Amino acid sequence: MRGTLTVAASVAASLLVALPTYAAPATAPGVPVPAAGSLHAAVPGAPAFPAAPADPANSAVPATPASPAAPTAARQAAFKVAAGRYGVPESVLLGVSYLESRWDANRGVPSVTAGYGPMHLTDARAALPGTPHHSEGAEDPRGDDARPAKPASSPPASTASAAPPASGSASAAPVTSGNTGAAPPVDGAQTVDEAARLSGLPAERLVTDPDANLLGGAALLARYQKDLADAKDPGLAASRDPADWYGAVARYSGADDVQTARQFADEVFSVLREGASRTTDDGQQVSLPAGPEIAPRMDQVDRLGLREAEARNTECPKRLACEWFPAPYQKLSEDPGDYGNHDLSDRPHNQRIQYIVLHDTEETYDRTLKLVADPTYVSWHYTIRSADGHIAQHVKARDVAWHAGNWYVNAKSIGIEHEGFLAKAGSWYTEAMYRSSARLVGYLAKRYDIPLDRAHILGHDNVPGTVPGTVAGMHVDPGPYWDWGHYFALLHRPFKSTGGAHGGLVTIRTDYAHYRPRYTGCDQAGVDCPPHGSASVWLHTEPSDSAPLVKDIGRRPGGESTYDVSDHGARATTGQQYALAGREGDWTAIWYLGQLAWFRNPREAPTAVNATGLIVTPKPGRGPVPVYGRAYPEPEAYPAGVPVQAITPLQYVIPQGQRYSVGLVARGEYYYAVTFDPATHTVVRGRTLYYQIQLGHRVAFVKADDVNILPSAVRAPR
Repeated sequence: MRGTLTVAASVAASLLVALPTYAAPATAPGVPVPAAGSLHAAVPGAPAFPAAPADPANSAVPATPASPAAPTAARQAAFKVAAGRYGVPESVLLGVSYLESRWDANRGVPSVTAGYGPMHLTDARAALPGTPHHSEGAEDPRGDDARPAKPASSPPASTASAAPPASGSASAAPVTSGNTGAAPPVDGAQTVDEAARLSGLPAERLVTDPDANLLGGAALLARYQKDLADAKDPGLAASRDPADWYGAVARYSGADDVQTARQFADEVFSVLREGASRTTDDGQQVSLPAGPEIAPRMDQVDRLGLREAEARNTECPKRLACEWFPAPYQKLSEDPGDYGNHDLSDRPHNQRIQYIVLHDTEETYDRTLKLVADPTYVSWHYTIRSADGHIAQHVKARDVAWHAGNWYVNAKSIGIEHEGFLAKAGSWYTEAMYRSSARLVGYLAKRYDIPLDRAHILGHDNVPGTVPGTVAGMHVDPGPYWDWGHYFALLHRPFKSTGGAHGGLVTIRTDYAHYRPRYTGCDQAGVDCPPHGSASVWLHTEPSDSAPLVKDIGRRPGGESTYDVSDHGARATTGQQYALAGREGDWTAIWYLGQLAWFRNPREAPTAVNATGLIVTPKPGRGPVPVYGRAYPEPEAYPAGVPVQAITPLQYVIPQGQRYSVGLVARGEYYYAVTFDPATHTVVRGRTLYYQIQLGHRVAFVKADDVNILPSAVRAPR
């Protein structure tokens, strides 16, 4: 055992975060996207627009995802028909559709930007209403006890004109007629009407029938190609060479700036060169053969007359379309502590950037930019638009944005907002946004040496509360509908088995498109949400669907966990790693929030894979070990003039015999920043050693003095 402990201590030491006295690594190029469709192997698909689960709306038992039917090739044939009817190269139609929807029908419900079907035909009349991400007032996004809570507020009317024109907005730069003969682009928020006019199909059918949707999208592409043709290039409209369709593809993005239009077209042609194959959400097997020889005519974008985005000051890989839209750092009164909406710093020279936190906006892109432009509101580093993957940067990575609700995490993280809604029934994210986000995160992770795993790439719903009183109010985005498996495949870090049956850990990994557990409350409390792919599994007190869900005493003190889409007190999500506690038939047990928690994990449709790593367990003879929401220094580490921050345990404990996976190791650290003048800011560094663990749905910290750290396979569960 002594040798085992020595090995574990050595590994732990290698994980220990060094004091941030180093210079930032040189900017790295963007991370290339892997071969499209590489995440999911071809698996049997479900019937088109599957029915809701059979359980009654208020049943306590979630529906078990049904075995899907054998995949069909009907959609592949529909692509061929639509392409032939309008003279669009079939590969181009397939490539555009892949970047919009990955060929999914999404049950005929709109995306977060009101796009329908495989071709994402948009109808602004179906736009989803939103509420500001930090408008509830239950959580202080800054999360620092040393400074008064940052109140939520609505942006002043003066910010209404602050945002740049949105994709397809009326103020977007029109296409110049000049010598190209090109018509103004169709409004990016309302392509369904033009598709209906061009195809002769009613708009209602275009948004509900996937085959009609393909016809409408093909008609739009053909129209855009015709508009690009001129006297110097009369054969362009009838060309069947995919390389000649770059400009039409760029225009299909609906972007009003040239950088985003190019990025969209580049991603489509990347798919064309690499090829793709997958089974869609409604059981359609679709393939796009690789065409590595395709060399698109990229100069065509110049004919579209789009505006140049303000890209100066942005910290993005070159391939991404990024725009600088700063969050204001300004005094709000003569009080030196009354300022907004972020803190200046000098990361990573004074503090290591250790996390990237993913959020959804709960708002439209336009309104999100108006919010971040309000100095009395809060801030984050980047916002990504769903329709085309366009990125706006608001805060420099060196500075600390107020976004996560936990000051320790804020001080060591970069926050990225994604246009979207956690609980709007059926809303979905585009492939364009997933790819932009993955490229940005890959770039930032390489630049700041952030490991690409779920201990460092967090959802807002994985950030712990700071003290017991803040736990219940912490945010729950991006929620169970964010496809973590696909996201990490784009990051070149797919979740794979890293151990055998006795490895001691499991990594959650659902088959997102076809795994559809029951959720309630998307539109109305207690009412089932429409069937939807999910990255999360439900956790029960016993290996049975009829057993109660495990409790989260911090989130719902004294109450039961529910199946509400916003209640993650009994959920584990793809990529999260837990210590294995047992197996029984189709069920697997893990340690979770101090409890034994069971989830369904059948061999024929697994929801987790085996893994190995490090775990912590309470030292022998100790009582239940406390856990913490932040890794703060010991009192004696604070210099004069900096108030000591209490090391307050959360309401959870780890009983003797339980085991929890280790994500990282860190020394206690606190960034004191409570005035407008950064000269008063101080980084306090302590000697207390902490382990970050996967406690429940959220991470937490334990003191190294309270636990032993071991290889997970040292004692395999019986």
